[in-house]
Amino acid sequence: MKLFQIASEWLLRLIWTNLLWIGFTLLGLGILGFMPATVAMFTVLRKWTMKEFDTPIWPLFTSTYFKEWKKSNKIGVIFALIGLFLFLDLSFSEQMKGFFSLFLYVFFLFLFLIYFLTLAFFFPLYVQYTFTIKEYIKQSLIHAIASIKDIIILLLGLIFIGYLLTKIPGLIPFLGVVLPSYWIMTICMKRFRKLEKQQQTIKE
Repeated sequence: MKLFQIASEWLLRLIWTNLLWIGFTLLGLGILGFMPATVAMFTVLRKWTMKEFDTPIWPLFTSTYFKEWKKSNKIGVIFALIGLFLFLDLSFSEQMKGFFSLFLYVFFLFLFLIYFLTLAFFFPLYVQYTFTIKEYIKQSLIHAIASIKDIIILLLGLIFIGYLLTKIPGLIPFLGVVLPSYWIMTICMKRFRKLEKQQQTIKE
């Protein structure tokens, strides 16, 4: 009975957060709502990784959403421009013929992977540390390149979650965003804590 209660609480917690993300993303008409809603969601997920499960979700989510609206959207514009640039380059290389075009296509696919990983590390970094906008992007890129072991674990988990959601598509409106995001947050927080301990040891 206790296990069922814990599972039910977790499920409701995940569904509620996912619905809040959808609602507040739509509140910003999608384009302007995505970044602050995602930052707000990761702020909630950070609390869970710290085992602070009693923190009320609604006030934390809404206050973070409006507080981070401007700054997160500024960073969102930068990521959007980079993503658009990579997409156009990928589309251009796809239309070319010959070995060099194949090389370019694979190269830009690799850059897209780095771009995705940089974005994945950005949100946990944003809610965990206080940096300048330039430093957020720089640190996200460094983590995306340097943490090979964590990246493999991260990608394997996301592939499994993606497989699960494709097999049960009815879960997507309720868990489609929060589930992979929680996995990303969990892996990133473990990495952050490990690096913080290493830095503390060096100082001592």
